Amino acid sequence: MTTWRLTLRLLRRDWRSGELSVLAAALVLTVAAITAVGFFTDRVEATLHRQGSELIAADLVLESARPLAETFAARAQAQGLRIAQTLEFRSVVQGERPQLVLMKAVDAAYPLRGQLRIRSALDASDQAVAAGPPVGEVWVESRLLRLLNIRIGESLNIGATRLRIGAILSAEPDQSRAFFNIAPRVLMNRADLDATGLIGPVSRVTQRLLIAGAVSEIDTYRAWASTQLNAALTLTAARDARPEFSAALERASRFLHLATLVTLLVAGAAIALASQRLVERQTDTVAVMRCLGAPRHLVLRVLIGRLVLFGLAASLLGCLVGWLGQAGLFAALDDWIGVELPPASPAPLLVGLATGLIALLGFAVPPLLQLAQVTPLRALRRDLGTPRLSAALTLSAAGAALALLILWQAHDLELGLKLLGGVLATLLALIGSVLLLVQFAGRLTGRVRGVWRLGLAALTRRSATAVLQISGFGIGILALLLLAVVRVDLLEAWRETVPEGAPNYFLTTIQPADVAPLQAFLSEAGIAAPLLYPMITARLTQIGDRAVEPSAYPNPRAARLASREFNLSYGAEPQADNRIVAGTWWSEGAEAAPQFSVERGIAETLGMQLGETLTFSVAGRTVTGPITSLREVRWDSFNVNFFVVASPALLQQEAASYITSLYLPAAREGVIAELNRRFPSVATLDVEALIDQVRAVIERGVMAVEYVFLFTLAAGLLVMYAGLQASLEQRRREHGILRTLGAGRRTLLTSLAVEFTAVGVLAGLLASVFAEATGWLLATQLFELDFQLNPALWLIGVLGSGVVIGLAGTVATYPLLIHPPLRELRGG
Repeated sequence: MTTWRLTLRLLRRDWRSGELSVLAAALVLTVAAITAVGFFTDRVEATLHRQGSELIAADLVLESARPLAETFAARAQAQGLRIAQTLEFRSVVQGERPQLVLMKAVDAAYPLRGQLRIRSALDASDQAVAAGPPVGEVWVESRLLRLLNIRIGESLNIGATRLRIGAILSAEPDQSRAFFNIAPRVLMNRADLDATGLIGPVSRVTQRLLIAGAVSEIDTYRAWASTQLNAALTLTAARDARPEFSAALERASRFLHLATLVTLLVAGAAIALASQRLVERQTDTVAVMRCLGAPRHLVLRVLIGRLVLFGLAASLLGCLVGWLGQAGLFAALDDWIGVELPPASPAPLLVGLATGLIALLGFAVPPLLQLAQVTPLRALRRDLGTPRLSAALTLSAAGAALALLILWQAHDLELGLKLLGGVLATLLALIGSVLLLVQFAGRLTGRVRGVWRLGLAALTRRSATAVLQISGFGIGILALLLLAVVRVDLLEAWRETVPEGAPNYFLTTIQPADVAPLQAFLSEAGIAAPLLYPMITARLTQIGDRAVEPSAYPNPRAARLASREFNLSYGAEPQADNRIVAGTWWSEGAEAAPQFSVERGIAETLGMQLGETLTFSVAGRTVTGPITSLREVRWDSFNVNFFVVASPALLQQEAASYITSLYLPAAREGVIAELNRRFPSVATLDVEALIDQVRAVIERGVMAVEYVFLFTLAAGLLVMYAGLQASLEQRRREHGILRTLGAGRRTLLTSLAVEFTAVGVLAGLLASVFAEATGWLLATQLFELDFQLNPALWLIGVLGSGVVIGLAGTVATYPLLIHPPLRELRGG
């Protein structure tokens, strides 16, 4: 009880005296940032995933070529989830002539996410509807009307029944799942399916169960359903629907977590600097306690107990600030966000509390352990100073806390390990560079005179403090410069991955005989001739000496890929938005050799290795070749891309159709209507809705990152303030001695300006170098974006930090010069 009474008494005294103000601000800011980011990212990512759900018309989709067991629907309904069921199959409809179509029968609940778009006439505008066609009616693609020469309102023979054409089907939320569909699409009500007589025991039907609901319930259901999968049953989540959307969503998530981790790192530096100042201010108090008989273990318990209680109080306040911050932001940006956000969960509060305590214990406990080493003699001899603690212990504790928090907050082991390695390397390089610069300043001191010598000598006289200050300033400036790099350069590069004018139409199933006429038609329409790529359907049968069997892959996505047909292509050069990451592309002289280039993601999913042989079945013929390169593909560019590309001689003898993509503004959509009339076999796919979804993810992701970096900005400013405060106690005594020896106020003030300006220039120089290097690594290695050097960054980093820190440091220490020297020497 004595320990706790003493702990509470000292905590109240320190709080009233303002001793804990800087440390409290650093900790509250840390927890507020983590909590606000937690609330914000949870809600924004849930919204982004909800937008992804619109691409599959649900949150989860179970798909099978066989009837789905009733247990899947029953389990979903028992959990309070909404369900819808669809069936897809190919059939033939009768008009002037038979026509192959892709039939899709949907129930009244479809779609669970997103909206259908229909038109009442060929030249009418789209309108959104919430449900599919009514009983007795079908909606068809405009291409089918032209192929059969029929109109809206007429009836269509579908199997044993006739159904009225009620509207033109413009778009379905899950249309992108059948990206390269050859046949026109027909949407019908599932209640009409039995009357058609088209579905029998041996019919090839794709059955889907669509599921939607709360995020937690969806996660629970997904975990259960994953254990029920087999080779014939696949489970697709929203973010796995399309690689274009998946890439944008992945980048958004990484940007948000990166912003969180940068804030955490910078605020941790502020905690470390504030703890160092607290140690200096508490040394006399501990010395008096030791004189009054307090044993060392009691002092240690009181210090740790006070720190824990203080940490809990500051962390709770930080949680409140974080919650208010995110709530205020969402209220202010409600119209901009434009979508309904899910409510915040309490999980970020617990994460914030835990993060605050871990950060405080890791960064603040080692400096406070110094106080336990204070001897009673310090109360009489102030020149004894504060006992030094092992640098290895201090760095180890801070490094362990930093590693734990980074790996925890990254939510991605690969991202966490990369950031941890980068952060540790940057900190070591930063500290090493500071040591070298301080030594250089020491050598320069002997070659200058007057206030210049006095100012530079201060760096070498307090070398440990100088290293701590410059490192702290460097981290703070680095955070501010990274804010500029990420905010301006990387986010703008991310926006440009889907620039204005990105292809919004895909033309597929172009027959060789139509290639030249189609190019001529597009030229006449004033559209630059797009590149046409050959496309050949093939089935992967063997990887190396392993037969490709879906049942051999426990990963549902891998099993689905193993069971599907691939669209192969061939070419002499890689596409402009493809990057070779392993191996080499075939050269012109070696094009006769059979070779494959594989997209890196699918190679990892299916276990393909560079140098292994792939075997495909193409129209009954076997083609074989080694993997000679792996590619990174920018799926969100919306250009035509392929998972597997072959050398020309391997596939150019095979029968192929062609595919291309092009951009058409809304005012020129009539070109597509004329194209469909003149080339009825060419399938056109409008991906404008998909592009809009990806752009929405990018824009909201950018907005989220900008918000998160406001905390980084505040943390960077706090680091610099804590750095200025870190050496005040030492300066107080030094200035008292110098003024006693005859140094004037103007001389000391000028030397302070020289010292802090030099500190600012050195910190700015290091921060600029590391900001450019970090920006390059983030762009090329983490986000797969283009990066360009920013000369303005160096001007702001070096000159700006020199001026700002020089002025701020001089102003902050000026009060030490206006008091009488005797007062400073007595510590008054």
